[in-house]
Amino acid sequence: MGLGRRLLDAAGLLRAGHNTAGFHLADASPGLQTKVRGIIMKRTALALIALMMAGNASAEGVRRVWVEGHRGSRGTHPENTIPAFEEALRAGVDVLEFDLGVTKDNIVVVSHDPYVSPVICLGPGGKKLASPVAIRSLTLKELKEYDCGSLKNPRFPEQTPVPGTRVPTLDEVLSYVKASNHPAAARVRFNIETKLSPGEPELAPAPAEFARLVSSVLKKHGVERRTVVQSFDYRTLLEMKKIAPAVKTAQLTADNLLDPDSVVRGSRADIWSPYFKWINGDIVKKAQKSGIQVVPWTLNSEEEWDRAVSYGVDGIITDYPAKLIDHLKKKKLR
Repeated sequence: MGLGRRLLDAAGLLRAGHNTAGFHLADASPGLQTKVRGIIMKRTALALIALMMAGNASAEGVRRVWVEGHRGSRGTHPENTIPAFEEALRAGVDVLEFDLGVTKDNIVVVSHDPYVSPVICLGPGGKKLASPVAIRSLTLKELKEYDCGSLKNPRFPEQTPVPGTRVPTLDEVLSYVKASNHPAAARVRFNIETKLSPGEPELAPAPAEFARLVSSVLKKHGVERRTVVQSFDYRTLLEMKKIAPAVKTAQLTADNLLDPDSVVRGSRADIWSPYFKWINGDIVKKAQKSGIQVVPWTLNSEEEWDRAVSYGVDGIITDYPAKLIDHLKKKKLR
């Protein structure tokens, strides 16, 4: 045992029957005082370094909670449009989250619903739509005649209309991001959802074809390693694993699952994206111990954001990315 250990191990001195309470450094010889002060300074410095390292480790842990702009920034701009993605990039998101459909002429486009919705879009010539129109029934040229920026979504009072905004293609979105001057654009990742249902096969290509069409666009832009393909329908996830192994996949779920691991393992997904109401810290930790990242949807309040962070989720999907990022900064979590 060195001098420092012998001098500073008060518990050991007490066990040996020595009284440590009355000892003062001033009572020691000058040489011993110098040695003791040196030891104390050295140990204090080491302790401070350890604290700083722990702080950095904590900061690293915080940075793994990434922010995904849901449909770009649906709370403030027309969903799944270039203006929404521009706002998300301006806010500094880590991930652009959006949805995919396919036109009659097999062009991959960005739309949440398999229909052009009368709630958020106007028909050709600016006319109101009497009913939804299936995207799969339209060519890209026909789809581009619809205005999906003039109507304000009534669910989002802060949303700013952008008249004349058209449904973009996946190719157009990736090209826009590549050309963007926003600092976030060079590093932003993509979380894209294939929208299809076994009960409505006429609204989308078959899973293998859907995956092929998406993969070809991703490869064209060289963003496979920056992309996650997510879906409630596991079939496209399995197909993506076959043809584009560099692309990660995410299993979306809406139900309260007793054993989420088995569902995610069945689709061979890398990420689990559950409905936020059905998770807690224990479920999140269990999934992560199995090597599965957890990214819940869709969280729009400070209370939800704080709960998600306390659960230890890997990412948060929100309609208000700028607000979430500001909130995390105020909490010194970003």
